[in-house]
Amino acid sequence: MLTTVVSHPLAAVRLSTIRDAGTAPSQFRAALRELTRMLVYEAARDLTVRPVHLHTPVAETSGAQVANSPLLVPVLRAGLGMVDAALELLPQAQMGFVGLARDESTLQPSAYLESLPESLAGREVYLLDPMLATGGSLLRAVELVQSRGAGPITCVCVLAAPEGVRAIEQSGIELHLVTAAIDERLDQRGFIVPGLGDAGDRQFGAV
Repeated sequence: MLTTVVSHPLAAVRLSTIRDAGTAPSQFRAALRELTRMLVYEAARDLTVRPVHLHTPVAETSGAQVANSPLLVPVLRAGLGMVDAALELLPQAQMGFVGLARDESTLQPSAYLESLPESLAGREVYLLDPMLATGGSLLRAVELVQSRGAGPITCVCVLAAPEGVRAIEQSGIELHLVTAAIDERLDQRGFIVPGLGDAGDRQFGAV
């Protein structure tokens, strides 16, 4: 497992905005979108490109195009807030969806939606989920795309808890985690501390 913590002043400012309990949902969504753009930018650093020949207004030169855009898979519902920014950077990318619900007593996830291509053989996947808490939900999402042959897999998370990072490391699954911060711990409810609360509720309201 490779972990990249994006340390940048502009990322820190957006992260502070979404941490603040006084941030309105519209401001939260805007800051999440901007921070996601920075995280996906870093996640795509090793993306394969192919050379292309092109004409500038004054000469011929060489350029680059993305060779194979990764499949973007937001984990519902909180991951929806990361989609627009990811598509802005990877406009040719296709999308899949994974819906996971967590049992608040056991903290274990179960899938209620798998909208994915039948085969992901050799296909790169970016999983988009704001929070890596216990690691259970992210591992379940990884298992769903792995079962269809996906690889390599990159998980883009705004925040991570040490417990979640350890859970993924101990699973032995090969993936790249890109996050803006690894926080202190989880509380008794499984929330990241200091964290930002429930990312879905902060974006869309409690339901």
